[in-house]
Amino acid sequence: MALGKTRFETAMQARPDDIDMNQHVHGSRYFDYVLAARYDQMARCYQMSMEEFARAGYGWVVRTAHVEYKRPLRLGESFVVRTWVEEMGRTEVLVHFAMHKKPTGKLACDGYFRYTMINVKTGRAEVIPDWIAQRYAI
Repeated sequence: MALGKTRFETAMQARPDDIDMNQHVHGSRYFDYVLAARYDQMARCYQMSMEEFARAGYGWVVRTAHVEYKRPLRLGESFVVRTWVEEMGRTEVLVHFAMHKKPTGKLACDGYFRYTMINVKTGRAEVIPDWIAQRYAI
């Protein structure tokens, strides 16, 4: 199935509890930002909320995560998390992301997550059903 690789955006802002001792967003929080953006985008952009996904008996687990930090985000800074499905396999999706500072548009970081779809009852990898693959192919 061909992928449209449509890029979706979620606006966010760095909060006080995101800041580390160096006075910028802690590296681990960037992963949280991507996960929060994907949660938002599943419902708003793919028309399949995480709750609907879970009711169908599925979940996503992170197999690989990679981030390249370019510029630090600081307290109160607004930014946009852009994500897109770059590849889809039988049981996995490769989701790329980029975070851009507002209003400059400068890249704060980019990277990717490789997610494996699982059956929540067994915890084992599950083949991505056609109805889900079609929603992700936009």
